[in-house]
Amino acid sequence: MDISFLIQYMVPVIVGICLCVGYILKHWVPAADNRIIPTACAVVGLLAACWMHWPDITADVILYGLASGLASTGLHQAVGQLFGNKQ
Repeated sequence: MDISFLIQYMVPVIVGICLCVGYILKHWVPAADNRIIPTACAVVGLLAACWMHWPDITADVILYGLASGLASTGLHQAVGQLFGNKQ
């Protein structure tokens, strides 16, 4: 299954916002479990995409938000693996 078409749905601004939200949850909110961070990033990405495209919210906008939010989690993991996660 080739999911490379999802790359066209990545919005760098939303990825950056979600990356920051995930970092804040991981390091500044001790009660936040690591399992909720991808979900939180997906929700923040969805909200940011809807805010950016208001009032013309389509299925593409929803996919932009969700894919960008989850991509921020993947980006964090890829960078951690690349540079040796010291956490």
